[in-house]
Amino acid sequence: MDLKSLLEQVQARARDADVFDSVRISGPRLECRARGCESEAFFRVEPDDSDPAQVWISFVTPDRWLSESIEADLEHTGDELEELVEEELADLGVEAEVTYQHYRSEDRLFTFRTPVEVGGMGDMRVAAEVAAAFLLAYEAAFRELGDVAGSPEEM
Repeated sequence: MDLKSLLEQVQARARDADVFDSVRISGPRLECRARGCESEAFFRVEPDDSDPAQVWISFVTPDRWLSESIEADLEHTGDELEELVEEELADLGVEAEVTYQHYRSEDRLFTFRTPVEVGGMGDMRVAAEVAAAFLLAYEAAFRELGDVAGSPEEM
């Protein structure tokens, strides 16, 4: 899999969606700043170092309170993050079972991330469409959680 080509194609789709404050490739990662979020918060597409056929779609923030506001929303509503992302994917025409990890990374970022298999798709365009769908589904799901979208008076 040509990671550079994949990231460039996903970057174009992310820009076209016009839901991020910024969209840029930095090294082996596509990083999209969450629109309207007061805290630093980013959606990412990056390779899995141990599996070249897989990328990770993630939401990361150094802000503990932002992470906790997301967790509190999920607990309060009883929603499952997996189901929220799956619903957003379905709206984008992708049927997939979603799993996620939530932890604080070594670089002190509160991280929610989902693995996405892209290597076995054969066609880079299809792989980019699937990765972009996961990225946009993450954005749509997280936009509604906690303080990600900022306060209503800012909108």
